[in-house]
Amino acid sequence: MSHLYEPLTLRGVTIRNRIGVSPMCQYSCEDGFATDWHLVHLGSRAVGGAGLIFSEATAVEARGRISPYDLGIWKDDHIDVLARIAAFIKDQGATPGIQLAHAGRKAGTSQPWRGGHPLADADGGWTPVAPSAIAFSDKHRTPDALSIDEIKVVQNAFKEAARRADEAGFDVIEIHGAHGYLIHSFVSPVSNQRTDEYGGDFQNRIRFLMETAQQVRAVLPDEKVLAVRLSATDWLDGGWTIDDSVELARCLKDEGVDFIDCSSGGILPTVKIPVGAGYQVPLAERVRHDAQIPTAAVGMITEPMQADAIIRNGRADITLLGREMLRDPYWGLHAAQSLHQADAAAVPSQYQRAF
Repeated sequence: MSHLYEPLTLRGVTIRNRIGVSPMCQYSCEDGFATDWHLVHLGSRAVGGAGLIFSEATAVEARGRISPYDLGIWKDDHIDVLARIAAFIKDQGATPGIQLAHAGRKAGTSQPWRGGHPLADADGGWTPVAPSAIAFSDKHRTPDALSIDEIKVVQNAFKEAARRADEAGFDVIEIHGAHGYLIHSFVSPVSNQRTDEYGGDFQNRIRFLMETAQQVRAVLPDEKVLAVRLSATDWLDGGWTIDDSVELARCLKDEGVDFIDCSSGGILPTVKIPVGAGYQVPLAERVRHDAQIPTAAVGMITEPMQADAIIRNGRADITLLGREMLRDPYWGLHAAQSLHQADAAAVPSQYQRAF
């Protein structure tokens, strides 16, 4: 059997293969509520053979949305429609995952196809929050620096969002700590200039994430999986580094985090990232090897042989595909054919005459 189609068991969850759908924002909600678009978008990838299906970044607070059209989980009213989606994913044999997120200083922008620019209050925007009052760019608003009391409020929002995610039936809960959003802006010295216990040295800068992970783990059943997405490097002198990510991964492992989803970048809009096929795989490999924790590799993974080699060579434990899954919702089924593993991917009865 291809290594890509070996099951992966973490805690009490067995993912049917090593193919995952990376969280990808759809910017198609009102007041945070998922719609039939999300059911079809996520459900078709489950039908298409992927093992792990992540929702998009799902805001733990209304002010934590990237745009006013983001998915949310900041109130109990959001649970029912999310539960319908999670149940459908499970019915197809896949594992439902959800990414809990707070956009921090990058919040309150328009949809990408409308420019992705920061919105004025009159257009539905709001003042963002961050560890320090440092704007993401000269086009973004200067955020309000969170007080200690406000930090506790946001951490509680993550905890309550995790409780709702569990109730909705998600088996993998991921804390979004990457791409310049709130948690990443705490850990990176580029964006965190605090002088209290949440800023300064490494231990202080990771405190927000560590405490949040502890609180989230505490409300999840032991059998459910907790992941953290990191920007494993800022690609910037004086920024967050892969060495920092290894040390943070060790700390998170001790607090019950089960795998690290290794992305990169996003702390500043001007950083030059060496994008290419599998360009972030070495980051996942380094964290996996040095921190001795399972990892997910993501970023420009498009070909079945490429994905299989990542798993076969021990560079990561799961591959997450993003834009390739937008191009081909049935990538998991097509990859099985390409790798001569058709028996490993269950084609729905309704579709068998096409395969």
